[in-house]
Amino acid sequence: MYAIVEIAGQQFKVEKDQKYFVHQLEGKPGSKITFENVLLLDDKGKVTVGSPSVNGIQVTAKIEQHLLGDKVIVFKKKRRKGYKVKNGHRQRLTEITVQEIGKKLAAKKAAPKVEKKELETIKAAPVNKVASKKPATKAKAAAPKTKK
Repeated sequence: MYAIVEIAGQQFKVEKDQKYFVHQLEGKPGSKITFENVLLLDDKGKVTVGSPSVNGIQVTAKIEQHLLGDKVIVFKKKRRKGYKVKNGHRQRLTEITVQEIGKKLAAKKAAPKVEKKELETIKAAPVNKVASKKPATKAKAAAPKTKK
């Protein structure tokens, strides 16, 4: 079973008990994080494609550690001009381990009920109208210049 999930703006093909390096996520090492933007799910040959995401599916992962990636050297040079610039960059990464690919738990919160009397008073309340601004005046068209 695998899923294609969007994590920190990138898409990853994830499987259970696999480790992945993703752009830095918020959270402390050891904490759990869920990803709800599942784009595709393959369950033993049964493929479900989302439009844009599959409803009712989430991926749960554990943050292992935060670390820095390999150093990338950026070197710029313009020949015969004496221009040379050397910069380095190390991307911040988070190592995660996928623990579960499964269904979401149903939300147990119910919406508060509004009585008919309260609803009627809300609908009957007068609405304050804001005075609209005057329409902008049109600029006068300039007369065409004539050649002499």
